[in-house]
Amino acid sequence: MFHKEGRLIIRATLILAIIGVDLSYFLLKEYVWLQYLIYTIALFFVIIILQFFRNPKRKTKISDNHIVAPVDGKVVVIEEVYESEYFKDKRIQVSIFMSPLNVHVTRYGLGGIVKFSKYHPGKFLVAWHPKASEENERTTVVVENKTFGKVLYRQIAGALAKRIVNYAEVGQEVAQGTDAGFIKFGSRVDVFLPLDAKINVSLNQKVKGAEDIIASLK
Repeated sequence: MFHKEGRLIIRATLILAIIGVDLSYFLLKEYVWLQYLIYTIALFFVIIILQFFRNPKRKTKISDNHIVAPVDGKVVVIEEVYESEYFKDKRIQVSIFMSPLNVHVTRYGLGGIVKFSKYHPGKFLVAWHPKASEENERTTVVVENKTFGKVLYRQIAGALAKRIVNYAEVGQEVAQGTDAGFIKFGSRVDVFLPLDAKINVSLNQKVKGAEDIIASLK
C-alpha cells in the first residue's frame, strides 16, 4: 500500500524507467553490458521510490492515557525544554529522526481536537541540527483530549525534505494513529509533552509510528 502523496512521483518514476529500458533495448543492442546497467539503475530507482512512499497499515492500541509515536524512526532527543511558540512554558521534548529509508507518514499521536495548526517557511538544515526546530521549514500542530491535555508535535524538514504535508485543521476531531501528514525525503518530528508525562522510550531506540507508546500518564 502506498501513500497518496507519492502517486504522482511513483507514476513519473515508472514512466521514466520504462522509457529508459525501451530506449536502451532498441538503441544499445550492441552493448549488452550497458543495457543491463541501465536496467539495473532503472529498477533501483523504482524500488527506492516505492519503498519511500509505502504506507503500511498499523494496529494502534487506542487510548487517551498514552501517546503513540507519530512517525517511524530513532529517538534522538529526550529533554526538558522551553517551548516558545504555543505553550510558552517548559515541556518534555521527544524527537524522532527519520532517515530516507523510514516510512514517512506522520500519524496523530493522540486522538482529540486540533487546537492549533501553523506552517512556517524556513531553511533546510540537516534535521539533527540544534537550530532545525526553530529555523527549518516546519509545521506545528496541537491536539487536545480531556485525559492527556494538550500535546504539540512539530514536523521539521531536513536537508533532503523539500515538502511538508500537514492535514490538521483547527477544530477538526482526529483519531489516534490515523494519517496526519507526510514529509518527503527525510526529516524529524518533535513531540512536546506535559512535564508529568511518563516517558516510555529511551535515546537511540527505534520506534514504529502509530504502534509504539512513547509516553503515558503517571
